This record gives sequence, C-alpha cells and structure tokens, in this order.
Amino acid sequence: MADRVLRGLIVDWGGVLTSGLDDAMLAWCEADAIDYRTFRAVMRSWLGAEAVENPIHALERGEMEVPHFEERLAEQLVTVDGQPVSSEGLLARMFAGFAHAPDMHDVVRSARAAGIKTGLLSNSWGNDYPREEWDALFDAVVISGEVGMRKPDREIFELAATRLGLEPAECVMVDDLAPNVRGAAAAGMVGVLHVHVNQTREELETLFDRPL
Repeated sequence: MADRVLRGLIVDWGGVLTSGLDDAMLAWCEADAIDYRTFRAVMRSWLGAEAVENPIHALERGEMEVPHFEERLAEQLVTVDGQPVSSEGLLARMFAGFAHAPDMHDVVRSARAAGIKTGLLSNSWGNDYPREEWDALFDAVVISGEVGMRKPDREIFELAATRLGLEPAECVMVDDLAPNVRGAAAAGMVGVLHVHVNQTREELETLFDRPL
C-alpha cells in the first residue's frame, strides 16, 4: 500500500448512495403485506451455493427481462394471509423504499472536487435510476444489466477502472455487500465495506490523504 497511488473512487448505488437494502426490502414487504420470511427464504435458495439456476444473476446481467423475473419471484411469494402476490410492477414496488443518502453523495462530490476520478458501479435489477445528477457526480457509470456483467465478477471491476482511464490498483471500491468488496480486492482495487457514512468517510480520507 505504501507505493500505491489512489486516483479513483468507485461507489455502489443501492445501500451506499441510498438507504440500506434490508430496510428497503422490509418496508416493501410491510407495504405489500408480503411474508418477509418467505421472501428471505426465496433469496437464500436462489443465491445459495447449491442453486441449479440463479434468476437474480441472470437479471443483473440483463439476460432475463424484468416481467419474467417478476413472474418468477411472485410465484414464490405469498402475503401474510396466504394470498398470491401480483407480479405486475413488483420490482418498482420493491425498490420504492430506497431513500436518497445525501451525506454519501456529498462524499463523492467532495472527492471529485478534489481531483479524484469518480465512478458508479451498480448491479441493476432492471430498476430505473435517478440519473439527473450523475453528470455532476461521476466521470463514468457502469450498470450491470447494460454491460452483461455483474459484481463480484472481476471483469466488471476492470471495466469500471478502464472507463475512468485508470488501473484497478489506482481505484477504491465502496460497496455495502462483502462479496462485492472481496471481488473488488481480487481485481486489484482497495475494497471498502460501507456500513455508515462517517466510517466510510474516515476510511476514504485516510486512503486518499485529504478531507472529504
């Protein structure tokens, strides 16, 4: 690390520049009266090591259309009183609970103002992003479904660095999911696990040796 010069800051979207994923999913289940334990069980089965297929990964790589994924997920869910769940607009409702995290936006904005190249790297579930401020925040944007790759695959981290005009070793990746942080580190980046904005800011200030 002593000889490493860091020039780029890459951040995740959901859970870093927004409120946390778990809170958003719980709010969605409560709003739609969906049995939360069933939802968590479905996610574990789809993401588990023994899963025969993984609809989530296919969705994130853009290999599965949103309506198809919504139908697959809705088939597995029930409401708290045992009723079927409507698939129409399921993902829009699911992500409606994400709230803007202004303090983390300020960290990215401060980094860019300080001459650090900034990028967004997000695994998309086919959801719409509020892109209005992105030109002012990011020098490069990589959305998984638009490039046919997903975190934590090495190639998508390398692509994000390339779009910033940097080597992976010159970049810091901030993500709220530990597998993605490990994936970034395996690609040569410095990985930072985001838990709280104050902790993340302090770690980034140490890494870049400047106030943010």
